[in-house]
Amino acid sequence: MDFTFTEEQQAAAEAAKAVFAGVAPDGVPSPALTPGAVAEDFDRGLWAKLAGADLLSLLLDEEYGGAGLDAIALCLVLRESAKVLARVPLLESTAAGVTVQAYGGPELKADVLAPAARGELVLTVAANGRTGHDPAELAVTARQDGDAWVLDGAQTAVPWAHNADFTLVPAHTAAGRTVLALVPRVHEGVVLAEQISTTGERLAELRLESARIAVRDVIDAEGAWESLRALLATGTCALSLGLGEAVLGMTSAYTSKREQFGFPVATFQAVAVQAADRYIDLRAMEATLWQAAWRISTGAGGALPASGDVAVAKIWASEGVRRVVQTAQHLHGGFGADTDYSLHRYHAWAKQLELSLGPAAAHEEALGDLLAAHPLG
Repeated sequence: MDFTFTEEQQAAAEAAKAVFAGVAPDGVPSPALTPGAVAEDFDRGLWAKLAGADLLSLLLDEEYGGAGLDAIALCLVLRESAKVLARVPLLESTAAGVTVQAYGGPELKADVLAPAARGELVLTVAANGRTGHDPAELAVTARQDGDAWVLDGAQTAVPWAHNADFTLVPAHTAAGRTVLALVPRVHEGVVLAEQISTTGERLAELRLESARIAVRDVIDAEGAWESLRALLATGTCALSLGLGEAVLGMTSAYTSKREQFGFPVATFQAVAVQAADRYIDLRAMEATLWQAAWRISTGAGGALPASGDVAVAKIWASEGVRRVVQTAQHLHGGFGADTDYSLHRYHAWAKQLELSLGPAAAHEEALGDLLAAHPLG
């Protein structure tokens, strides 16, 4: 495998580093000290900077103001965003936009893609289902009624739904197909109930009560939901990797300065071994991430469908990021829980990422099903 990045992908990563360089992880109140949401909205100032750097349109075609890049470029940018806990719907809006581009009708593309590329239109995705454990596409029903689709059901833990203009919602039909409906934030039959994430961000329970969505705003194409879900899961792995790398860097800096018995604790064998184990975790997370991103970007074949590589990456990301932050807390001692120090924020974000789109156990089960259906020779 050759994981050398193209010049365009490297340029996207460098642009992301420049934009995120001025972002402070503690720019909002601590979730540990805030009874409600840490903020009412995402970081609009940062969103504008991302738009100005053309980082909101990476995966869109040139006709919509995009760069025409792939999931690998997006993951490089997401990796940088997680290092500073960037509070923006970059993954969700990009994934929804590229799905509309690949599977949506001409009218929908014309209405959505160019404004989304400029950051004027914000998209999100309801991908957690009713409980966070059941398949998201089964949480909402869809039936066609004349020139509209009628949606009923509920999706939980929808990120940024209170501030996004549209939410892309998977729903199942009586025939067993999955459609994707672009649901406006304010619309008859749409109710948003506030939920608070582990990170202190506002999530929403999205309730659909006979909500009528025009046919032109519904994607009824085979493979659309599977493609969207794979991109979201892979992007979540990139976020986990970036967060883990930042946390291990913080741990290295702290243990190099903290002394016991006249020596930096980083020189103690027990500390060095634990840090080395977490470094191995990060390298495994990185290798499986790029394998998954490459498969979904190129459509390359393999012994298993691309969803198998995505499952492997998410297993490593979920377990790896949890081990990294736990070890960091241990090696920081009591200082890791100090709310004036940002490590506790990273710990909260890591827990959110670990469980987002299913914990490791859920993806292990999915991987087992794939192995049963595609025996390896």
